[in-house]
Amino acid sequence: MTGSATPRPDLEGWSRPLGRTGLDVSAICAGGGVLGSVPQIFGYEVTSDEASSLLSALFDSPISFLDTSNGYSDGRSEERIGQALARRGGPPGGFVLATKVDGHDGDFSAQRVRASIEESSRRLGMQCFPLLYLHDPEYYPDEDFFGPDGAVAALTAAREAGRARHLGIATGSIELAHRFLDTGEFEVLLMHSRYTLVDRSADELYDRAAAEGIGIVNAAVLGAGVLSRPHQSHSLYGYLPIRDDVLQAARRMDVIAQTEGIPLSSLAIQFSVRDPRISSTAIGLSQERRIAQTLEGLRVEVPQRVWDQIEALVPPPESWLH
Repeated sequence: MTGSATPRPDLEGWSRPLGRTGLDVSAICAGGGVLGSVPQIFGYEVTSDEASSLLSALFDSPISFLDTSNGYSDGRSEERIGQALARRGGPPGGFVLATKVDGHDGDFSAQRVRASIEESSRRLGMQCFPLLYLHDPEYYPDEDFFGPDGAVAALTAAREAGRARHLGIATGSIELAHRFLDTGEFEVLLMHSRYTLVDRSADELYDRAAAEGIGIVNAAVLGAGVLSRPHQSHSLYGYLPIRDDVLQAARRMDVIAQTEGIPLSSLAIQFSVRDPRISSTAIGLSQERRIAQTLEGLRVEVPQRVWDQIEALVPPPESWLH
């Protein structure tokens, strides 16, 4: 690392095995969804220069895991990452870059999977991906993912051809996650929004995945701002209308956090990072300063009484998303 690198946090188990893949990843995964700039979703622009500065700092930081997707910003996230990798001459040693195959215009066929791989390969300058996910199958309810000519078969063929070392499923659907894991082809599970301070619906799924040696990447732990800015107006959680009791729970948790002088966002991230089943926690990063802020949040000492008070406010299961 360079002299300007962010110091490694004092956190036991910072580098963790990603299930049975043989890959080691940092406890924090940098989420690249915002890197291509999606102001209509995130509420702010991310310029090319800001993305470049962030990626340069990221490659010199303790964070050794970066997640993106073919569909993020119509490919702009991958393009910016690819440009940063080209300037650097490739990723740092031991760095894991994951991307995802995405459907397009209602199509998530085997042919679309192959096209997605080629598009990502061109943007990122990579012929073989350390980790390749199938992304958001829940938005394609009529697609036969599991047939002999389906997306799963295309992904496994890509792995056999050396285009991907490991395969993952990335989804917000508990039911679909189980179905994809049932195939035995997927070594990593990325679940968004379903295991946070206010939603524990992925708990049993994570038990299963951990028992089977599946690497778990827990994403969207801030609930798209619900658990970082809870007193603002929020209409969605996990891309669905937010229930009032979930929003009120987040606001009551924030009162506890403020009383203790701890940012609620730090509690939300630590809640995920401290779970031994979870290999890495994906956090969307858009500015260079967010790297240091995220790592600093991991150093915050949280008394057990705070966790106990937070736990008492968790909404009942009927409030969780499925």
